[in-house]
Amino acid sequence: NLFASFATPTMVGLPIVILIIMFPSILFPSPNRLINNRLISIQQWLVQLTSKQMMAIHNSKGQTWTLMLMSLILFIGSTNLLGLLPHSFTPTTQLSMNLGMAIPLWAGTVFMGFRHKTKAALAHFLPQGTPIFLIPMLVIIETISLFIQPVALAVRLTANITAGHLLMHLIGGATLALMSISPSTALITFIILILLTILEFAVAMIQAYVFTLLVSLYLHDNT
Repeated sequence: NLFASFATPTMVGLPIVILIIMFPSILFPSPNRLINNRLISIQQWLVQLTSKQMMAIHNSKGQTWTLMLMSLILFIGSTNLLGLLPHSFTPTTQLSMNLGMAIPLWAGTVFMGFRHKTKAALAHFLPQGTPIFLIPMLVIIETISLFIQPVALAVRLTANITAGHLLMHLIGGATLALMSISPSTALITFIILILLTILEFAVAMIQAYVFTLLVSLYLHDNT
């Protein structure tokens, strides 16, 4: 089955998604020494570089979300990378999980905007200088666009990760099928598979960054 790798894994009839989701946190050990080793030093440097770049546009209220956004990008990035291992399961291919991350974060930014910038938040529903006869239509359109934001976040992440895994699965199956028919063609498809795997490693990190960056931009618009 082409979609068997996206099925929820079970053990003794019980889903083990919770254990899979908790596993990436083991890969990021907290420093407990006066002088860190190279791995933890690189990890801290990358986190600081990403946080400075992502949170530079925020005011003091928006910067309170730094820990949450850094945890989000580390979780999505590590989950995507672990999903590229053979015989593994990628939780971010499940739309339900991505919606479970996107909707609360989006709702938190919107509620913060209505609480601290009520007039500015309401002004987004009606651009300045709108003709009177277009006001009801624009309000409906802006409301729909607001509620589409978390769906777009979740669908973008799900579609990119799922499409990459399906393409790797198809090219891998084609390579195995061509090995007995045409070894030279199988070699070409194998090289394509290696290049696609390298691309998927980049996509795994880019999609984690894009998801977190869009949440950061929603937060910036509401603080």
